[in-house]
Amino acid sequence: MPVTISHATEKDVPLVLAFVRKLAEYEKVPHHVTATEDDLRESLFGDRRAAEAVIAYLDDMPAGLAVFFNNFSTYTGKPGIYLEDLFVDPEYRGRGIGKALLSYLEQLGRERGCDRLQWSVLKWNEQAIRFYKNRGAVPMDEWTLYRLPLRRRGKNQTAC
Repeated sequence: MPVTISHATEKDVPLVLAFVRKLAEYEKVPHHVTATEDDLRESLFGDRRAAEAVIAYLDDMPAGLAVFFNNFSTYTGKPGIYLEDLFVDPEYRGRGIGKALLSYLEQLGRERGCDRLQWSVLKWNEQAIRFYKNRGAVPMDEWTLYRLPLRRRGKNQTAC
């Protein structure tokens, strides 16, 4: 049966959160997940959408998830897509679902006039690194990712 990919809808929020929790377990950081269904509903479907999600189905069963958002290159003057999460349920791995999700995002980026698709990979995740390299992805070894945690300003925050 072919893989089908659909944009997540509000009714999919519990499924999205379930995939996020499975990803965190796989990455050995389940305690990092503080998102609630309300958080995801607001960020994916609220007035100020921060990201999008697509769900991959195999035999009508949810098998994988990709969460992404736009970034921007001042050098090219064009938007890009940043892939925040790509996760395939372990029981469905090896069936082309990750490849289908990545291909879908590549095509979506082309349709939207984006010039790149980017993401980060944990250094220990050799399976993912091989997968991405086999798709033609190139590591950006000269860059180091930095993070500055921001304190939550409350429910009604208006800026990121």
